[in-house]
Amino acid sequence: MNYWLFKSETTTWSWDQQVAKGDAGEEWDGVRNYQARNFMREMAVGDLGFFYHSQKDREIVGIVEVIAEAHPDSTTEDERWECVDIKAVKPVKTPITLDDIKAEPRLSEMVLVRNSRLSVQPVRPEEWQIICEMAGVSD
Repeated sequence: MNYWLFKSETTTWSWDQQVAKGDAGEEWDGVRNYQARNFMREMAVGDLGFFYHSQKDREIVGIVEVIAEAHPDSTTEDERWECVDIKAVKPVKTPITLDDIKAEPRLSEMVLVRNSRLSVQPVRPEEWQIICEMAGVSD
């Protein structure tokens, strides 16, 4: 299993909206960055990810699961763009802010710290465990 982080602005797509989709989940569409798209191409059904509110809040608020592998993004006719489908698994007990992550020395090499603009990014297993502990959840 691999781990990921999915970023969304609350005004575009929030954790509450993701939860409301239930087991049917939702396409993680609209990504127009080649590196983020390529990460989605690497995802497998069952992979887990953090749901991160970007911009104002800048915090991990939940855990999601990949429920469909990369397929054409339904929001464009351009064949270059693909997306995965994800569903909400559970909220974190304690939201983990970007400042919390930056303050934890063991997370200093995390992609979120080094390239915070990337909307879809990998999370190493050891980073996943540290953040789950900080957030009061088990995966």
